[in-house]
Amino acid sequence: MTDGSPGARRAGGELLQDGLFFTACPYLDPEVWMYCRLYRTMERFRRPEILEAAKAGGAFLRRFARVSSGQWKCAFCLTRDGKAVKIQRTVFSECFYLLAMDELSRVTADEGMQLEAEQMMEQLIHWVRVDSSGLGRPQLPGDFPTNSMAVPMMLLCLVHQLSEGRGQEVAHKYSELTGWCVQQILQHVQRDGTAVLENVSLQGGELPGCLGRLQNPGHALEAGWFLLQLSAQQQDSELQRTAINKFVELPFQSGWDNGHGGLFYFLDVDGHCPTQLEWNMKLWWPHCEALIAFLMAYSQTKKPELLQRFSQVYEYTFNHFPDADSGEWFGYLTQEGKPALDLKGGPFKGFFHVPRCLYMCELMLDDLLANRD
Repeated sequence: MTDGSPGARRAGGELLQDGLFFTACPYLDPEVWMYCRLYRTMERFRRPEILEAAKAGGAFLRRFARVSSGQWKCAFCLTRDGKAVKIQRTVFSECFYLLAMDELSRVTADEGMQLEAEQMMEQLIHWVRVDSSGLGRPQLPGDFPTNSMAVPMMLLCLVHQLSEGRGQEVAHKYSELTGWCVQQILQHVQRDGTAVLENVSLQGGELPGCLGRLQNPGHALEAGWFLLQLSAQQQDSELQRTAINKFVELPFQSGWDNGHGGLFYFLDVDGHCPTQLEWNMKLWWPHCEALIAFLMAYSQTKKPELLQRFSQVYEYTFNHFPDADSGEWFGYLTQEGKPALDLKGGPFKGFFHVPRCLYMCELMLDDLLANRD
């Protein structure tokens, strides 16, 4: 939603009669999560229209997002009247559905919704660790299984969501999964600790070809602050060091464009041209994740160089992405930092990465200011 208000129109979609936009599923789920999180945790957002928008979005998702009765697979995109348009053969639509349901259950006290989120988690664990056939993606003879960093880091995010504020019993329930996620993420540190690769083999080895050489600095930074969050909860100083050195500093050093500033979207670890045509563009979300990661790292360690990195990313981000004339952020910049597309929303850019970044950074900055020596 381009101006952050419940009734705002987003690029590429339509409005329902009540003024709420529910055309695409990919960012309705995290939009519901974001509205609920703001309503639940920040006094100035505890407004009835925000809660009502979140509840309306949640009702729409519960009615239409799951593709058929008794199935857990969710549509990636829906028409305005709830008909499925596209289903992805991955777990991410379901992950965001879980985020929405669990956070909404916290502000509505709906135990059925919370139970649905927990059941979805069990289905996701089954797809990821036991049998992925329900995703509809057949194992082709020329393909080979991979450990994509996006999967364990997303499951780690879901563990945090489900267990936050719910006591040791819930944390214990997911303790084995938490350890597995960390182990899977750490496998992506390759080349004797000099690179974080997006894809590795199931045994933790480097894969051949361009798939194995791929680096995604934004994903590595996001995984970094997920690990930092966990290290703080578990008071694990070794995990904290690994998160900062390998998943925050290292991808930033390799991913920062020293000529024009900003983070590259994709890189090839051997310096070849990545196969992704948009590899040298500067996208909004990796910069959001970098801001969170460096500020969280500084908050935990008070090392001034980490705050300097945060300031470096901040200067680039706020000098290039916000639209001073019309509001909101551009999502897609050229390598030189000019808007490549003037749309503010779409299938992959919604009310999530930007507000989550601003929300988390505000909380951390408030805490730092409140605890100054």
